Amino acid sequence: MSGLLGKTWIRAALVAAVVLGAIAAYLTQPWRLFIDRSVDEAAPAAQTVPASSGTSAVPKTAETLATGSFVSHEHDTKGEVKIVRLPDGKRVLRIEDLDTSDGPDVRIWLSDQPVKEGRAGWTVFDDGKYVELGRLKGNKGDQNYTIPANADLAKLTSVSLWCKRFHVSFGAAALRA
Repeated sequence: MSGLLGKTWIRAALVAAVVLGAIAAYLTQPWRLFIDRSVDEAAPAAQTVPASSGTSAVPKTAETLATGSFVSHEHDTKGEVKIVRLPDGKRVLRIEDLDTSDGPDVRIWLSDQPVKEGRAGWTVFDDGKYVELGRLKGNKGDQNYTIPANADLAKLTSVSLWCKRFHVSFGAAALRA
């Protein structure tokens, strides 16, 4: 055995294998499949409009503009989404009861692409227009994402949990008014 390890090419091959294995582990981060990150953000709250002279304060509630349910793509994904307009006009994407796998670079995208079931839907979301709302905060629970004021919700009709590193959707939801 020591005769084999004494060969320079074998040592170089072993070093290369270790380096390539470390790079592959960094890129794929397979341990994240076994780790959950839970998030429990409160739903966007109602606001109370101050009273003008002679009237009492009036609570204003958030308005739901669209809703949808996740379908699974590359990873088993469950949960509900809704777009909410707050009394001040700001819009928020609300994800509730999310349950999916964690991944190395998962983002929230609003997209103009249709949601397709199964493997047909895995890679469609970077084919069209999309707005990235940020990194997925956690793979379980409830979370909120601010929608930019210039996002055209008439054209952005779906939500994808998009893994940017591997160009694949973990799951997606069609938005319906």
